[in-house]
Amino acid sequence: MPFQTVSATLLHHAHRSITLPSSPQMEDMMRKPRDFDTELKSLGDKARDLKARKVQQLGELVISTGADALNADELAGALIVLAETKDAGKREAWAKRGAAFFQGRTRRSAPSTDRNSGGAATQSGGVQPSSGGAGTS
Repeated sequence: MPFQTVSATLLHHAHRSITLPSSPQMEDMMRKPRDFDTELKSLGDKARDLKARKVQQLGELVISTGADALNADELAGALIVLAETKDAGKREAWAKRGAAFFQGRTRRSAPSTDRNSGGAATQSGGVQPSSGGAGTS
């Protein structure tokens, strides 16, 4: 009979009214639903801005390396060859040369006090990008 006693007790408690927390407590417990449409629009705007910045930086890179002296067909052809190259040795050599290019640009972009106090001597020892595109491959 203990089972019947437990059942009767559960039924008795089930009929009791359940009290909910007061309004301020409920607001603390409930979160405002996310506005997915606004978030998606914001992410789309950020993606568009990043793509525009990437295109601008690629253009600046073409100019700073002197590759803007090439016509569009030559530049496109060279980039295709680079993208299709699977030879790890060549890619590593290109990466080293690119890193040296950026390190050289960093030295040239030093504060004006460094540039004026011996800029020519500093630049002569650094890696200089080739302006005509002719270099070692």
